[in-house]
Amino acid sequence: MVTRQDAGPRTGSGPGPGPGHARASRRRRGSAYPYALYLPAAVVYLVIFLVPTVMAFYFALTRWTLFDSEFVGLQNFRDFLAEQNLRIGFQNTLVYAVVTSGLKVVLGLLLGVLLTSKLKLRGFLRSVVFFPVLVSTVAVGITFSVLLKPDTGLVNQALAVVGVDGGDWLGDATTALLSVALVDVWKGVGLATVIYIAGIMSIPSEYYQAVAVDGGGAWHRFRHVTLPLSWPATYSVIILSFIGGLRSFDLIWTMTRGGPGFTSDTIASIIYKQYQAGFFGLSTAGNVLLFLIVTAIAVPLNHYLGKRQVTA
Repeated sequence: MVTRQDAGPRTGSGPGPGPGHARASRRRRGSAYPYALYLPAAVVYLVIFLVPTVMAFYFALTRWTLFDSEFVGLQNFRDFLAEQNLRIGFQNTLVYAVVTSGLKVVLGLLLGVLLTSKLKLRGFLRSVVFFPVLVSTVAVGITFSVLLKPDTGLVNQALAVVGVDGGDWLGDATTALLSVALVDVWKGVGLATVIYIAGIMSIPSEYYQAVAVDGGGAWHRFRHVTLPLSWPATYSVIILSFIGGLRSFDLIWTMTRGGPGFTSDTIASIIYKQYQAGFFGLSTAGNVLLFLIVTAIAVPLNHYLGKRQVTA
C-alpha cells in the first residue's frame, strides 16, 4: 500500500535550494545593485586623481625628463626647501589666501543680502555681479594689467580727475600683490554672492516675521536671523575661497609674473619657474609640497568650521 505524504515546503537539507536560498540571493543582488552605480565615478576618480597623485609622489623622488628618470630620493625636496624665495612665496601665499577669502566672505554676504531684498532690477544686478566669474582668468589679468598701467591706465586717469596721484600698482613691491588680490576678489565675489543668495533664500520667512513682531528692524533681522542662519553658506565660501587662494597662480602670473623681483611670488609661481627652467623633478616635488600644505591647512580648517556649523 502506498502512503501519501504531505508535500509541504522544504526547510531542511535537500537535493536542491529552497525558497529561503532564493530570497537570500535576491537580497544579495539587490544590495549590490546601488554600489554598481558608483563604478563609473570610481573609475574616473581613479584615473584622473589617484593615479596622477601616486605618479606625482614617485616622480618627486626622481630627476626626470620625458623619456628618462633617475631616482634621487628626497634630494628634490631638500633643494626646493632651500629656495631663497620660498619663504617670501609662502608668506605671499598665506596673505593672498586670507585677503581674498576674507573679502569674498564680507562682500558676498553684503551683496547676497542686497540682492535678496525687494529691488526692481534684482535679476539684472545678479547677472552683473556673476558675470566676471564666467570670464577667463587670463583675459581678466591681461585687461587689468592694461587698466593699471601707471601712465596710460584708465584707473590712474580716473584718479587724476579727482586730484589723486595714482602709483605704479603692479610695478611697486608694496602694492603689486594687493592689487592682484583685489582683482581676484572682483572676479570671484560673484560666486560667493550666488552661494549666499541660495543660503539666505533657504531661511524660513517665519523667523523674519518673529523679529518683526518683536519690533526689530533691518539690523535685527540681519544680526539675529540672516547672519547666523547663513552660516552654511559662509562655511562653503571660506573653504572654497581659501583653498583657491592657496593654489592661485594664473591671475598672479598673468599680471605680475611674480614681480617686481620676487615680491609677489607665491608657491605656485615658484613651482612654475622651476618647470620653465627644466627642473621637472624639483618642480614636481614643489607640487607635492603644495598639496601637503593645502591639505594640512584645509583639513583642520574644515574640521573647525564644520564643528561651528553644527553648533550654530
